[in-house]
Amino acid sequence: MVMGQTIDRDDFSAPDFEQFALRLQQCMTALRALLARPGFGEGETSIGAELELAIVDQQGMPMPLNRRLLADAMEPRLQLEIDRFNLEYNLTPQALRERPFSRLQDELERAIAAIDTSAADHGGRIATIGILPTLRKQDLGADALTDLPRYRALATGVRHMRHAPFEININGADHLVTTSDSVTLEGANTSFQVHLRVDPKRFADTFNAAQLVTPLAVAIGANSPLFLGHRLWDETRIALFKQAVDSRSPGAVEWRRAARVPFGHGWARHGAHELFAESVALFPPLIPQCSDEDPATALKNGATPSLSELRLHQSTTWQWNRAIFDPAGGGHLRLEMRALPAGPSAIDMAANAAFLVGLVLGMRDRITELIPALPFQYAEYNFYRSAQNGLDAQLLWPTLEPISPHERSVRGLIEEMLPMAEAGLLGHGVDKAEADSYLTLIAKRLRNDATGARWQRRTLARLERRNGRDEAIRLMMQAYLRNAATGEAVHRWKP
Repeated sequence: MVMGQTIDRDDFSAPDFEQFALRLQQCMTALRALLARPGFGEGETSIGAELELAIVDQQGMPMPLNRRLLADAMEPRLQLEIDRFNLEYNLTPQALRERPFSRLQDELERAIAAIDTSAADHGGRIATIGILPTLRKQDLGADALTDLPRYRALATGVRHMRHAPFEININGADHLVTTSDSVTLEGANTSFQVHLRVDPKRFADTFNAAQLVTPLAVAIGANSPLFLGHRLWDETRIALFKQAVDSRSPGAVEWRRAARVPFGHGWARHGAHELFAESVALFPPLIPQCSDEDPATALKNGATPSLSELRLHQSTTWQWNRAIFDPAGGGHLRLEMRALPAGPSAIDMAANAAFLVGLVLGMRDRITELIPALPFQYAEYNFYRSAQNGLDAQLLWPTLEPISPHERSVRGLIEEMLPMAEAGLLGHGVDKAEADSYLTLIAKRLRNDATGARWQRRTLARLERRNGRDEAIRLMMQAYLRNAATGEAVHRWKP
């Protein structure tokens, strides 16, 4: 949520917000200077990931045990998440060469197994799924919030800006309309967030490539079709997250400010600086905790400033593809790709990461000539249509032959783009056998129409023939957990 930065307060005054706003401007000036340093941020391309987890009992119902499991695990890469039935595991960064996705899968399997063992000591287990289908409204009340200053401060900040309950309105086979007084609805979403270290000079092209191809990864990786007993989007997380932390006050002004969970505000023109500048300009701070560091002094002394305030602010504006500054190792930039759901199994998550990273790297050399043929609002349209309809989505795709764009099926695009994803991986030193292995899983998932979302829908439909909705969801969740425990890829799961 706040990238590991310690938040030790949840009560802030008007002067705190004024000081934080001033420090943000100082951070932006320092960032510009850092980006102008010769060689800044250059280095080997690498990947990392964060996996958000749900804790459930043996029936698949949420268990508020995150503090107890964190204490049991004694694992520095594990941390608490916003709701008491959530945890997050931060994977070890991997150089993008040879067999990075196999290493990623191995670490995922070990971490999930270790945390699952701790959960079993308390009668629970770990679930990797985009949204727990067994969640009930009473599981998401204010008492579900993890009792940490950073989450209390976040909840207070959003609530003070909004001045009204959060309104959830998501269409689907079972239209959902509900409200909540707490940000804990956001904790229903669990993601598999992939990080890609990017040379600052390539950041704009890399970011734009990610914006273009993310809808393809969302469609083939969808794993969140159910929420509060309702059949909704294939990737309901996308709609729910946006509405669950919407800090805009309804009806306060005649025009609508940008949502705090946006897809984006346009194609990047110059680089990472403009993306950070957008966040500072468009969104008021939520948690105005200042550090003791003066960025200008750190620069003057030849050091890399931590830019703590900018990093903190950026962590509370949840763009689906987000620029990250990390001061480690002299400082570097990463692209955080946040749209993939958790699960179903470790091998599926590794395949999703390989497909998305390969597409981004394979597409970015062409992106400058393609984006004039796709106005940004069409890229945003593609993102939400893929989340809503999964593999049945029809997208608007750029072409160099007028008139652009053309309407294309997401299935056809994914099949067409698999060689480009492979080229992107091979061009950065990934072994061919490694690339082929994971991209073959994507191809099989496509051929079998077998995403996690499709498996959940089909299994629920079968179980509902003999059971009520609540019991069918509970049985479906137990079957999901059994399949995930085998480690098999989702295209091999039987309904």
